[in-house]
Amino acid sequence: MLSIQNISKSFGDVHALKNVSLNLEPGLFGLLGPNGAGKSTLMRTLATLQKPDSGSIHLNGVDIVANPMTMRSTLGYLPQDFGVYPKMSAKALLDHIAVLKGITDKTARETQIRSLLEHVNLLTHSSANVATYSGGMRQRFGVAQALLGDPKVLIVDEPTAGLDPTERQRFLDLLSEQAESKIIILSTHIIEDVRDLCTDMAVMGAGQIVARGAPEALVARIDGQVWRKRVTKEESAKVKTQDNFLSSRHLSGGVIVSVLDTRSPGAGWDQADVMLEDAYHAHLHGLVADKTLELANV
Repeated sequence: MLSIQNISKSFGDVHALKNVSLNLEPGLFGLLGPNGAGKSTLMRTLATLQKPDSGSIHLNGVDIVANPMTMRSTLGYLPQDFGVYPKMSAKALLDHIAVLKGITDKTARETQIRSLLEHVNLLTHSSANVATYSGGMRQRFGVAQALLGDPKVLIVDEPTAGLDPTERQRFLDLLSEQAESKIIILSTHIIEDVRDLCTDMAVMGAGQIVARGAPEALVARIDGQVWRKRVTKEESAKVKTQDNFLSSRHLSGGVIVSVLDTRSPGAGWDQADVMLEDAYHAHLHGLVADKTLELANV
């Protein structure tokens, strides 16, 4: 188990994390939130790249703040911005990283590297310098290096950014395969990735966890309370000022607006099937409180 208790982190006057608590077991855990919510700061702290100002983090009972090698020895990490050495091929760089991770047997390294390159669809490009890869190819390489050594904790920060639909699905399938035996933390702003993969999730906003639970549980909290209406751009501006406004999207010259209400807001509003996106906005905007949050984090 990975136990995170009341960790906080500030950078000057910016409070990036505020008393964040989570208990995580093997499986896929989704972390949703807008840019600036504190997701990457949390990921970097869990990866022992920085220490929290306060609070504790334990992996199977071991304090990883005091003993960071406990986490590093079993961690696979794909940061949002993944850098590479220039003038090294994918195969050579993976071999170098494998040695750093303690895989000393050359045959074992070669077997594992070939398998990972096949999984991320880079085997035919394994001799090319990683620095020459496209953004999507580099992201796939980052996935491969994160999986080297069969880590028991896998942290991936915005992993599907830059991937085309086919490669995105390939990566999500790969994550799903790994989830039975690993604690996988998927930090993203892509709601569909969490909806399709994760059995547990949290919504993060302004450095805090504002909701926690299974995706279907978060959706159930606002079941029957989401209403949609097609309006003009001018009308949408007025709806956006309402306290119960959820979200809007442009469609064929008009705007579909969504609000949260226990009863019909009036003429022209249709009760909608609730989506995870609705639950995300409702919790993020403080329109619904997660009454089970404290219990979930104990």
